[in-house]
Amino acid sequence: MGGSAGSGSAAEAGARHARWLLVGALTVQFLVSLDMSVVNVALPDIRSDLGFGRDGLLWVVNAYALAFGGLLMLGGRLADLAGPRRVLTAGLVLFGLASLAGGLAWSPGSLVAARAVQGVGAAALAPVAFALITLAFPAGP
Repeated sequence: MGGSAGSGSAAEAGARHARWLLVGALTVQFLVSLDMSVVNVALPDIRSDLGFGRDGLLWVVNAYALAFGGLLMLGGRLADLAGPRRVLTAGLVLFGLASLAGGLAWSPGSLVAARAVQGVGAAALAPVAFALITLAFPAGP
């Protein structure tokens, strides 16, 4: 890292900040992607514990996917209007609370609703995470 001694510490701090930003954004993307697929492992237990019918069990997976895919562009636009930090924070809170609600679900309907709300939170998180990566690491030469 070249430059004068005074600018070296500022550059190092900026690089450290960018690395932590990347770790955070990739963690968010990992959570969003993992939540889409990890529920498939638990479907047999979910079916027996909550009394899902065959067709109802599909909604455990699809409620998340539909909310996430359907609201993804809206999440990006909301980040443009309200700011990425606010949308990221709101998305994390919503996603976390919906995950807790899904873990405490007492009926098929409560689990499907929690999964849909998780999808809404994920739709807010994903575009902000991608935007933060592109802002922190601009295209090279």
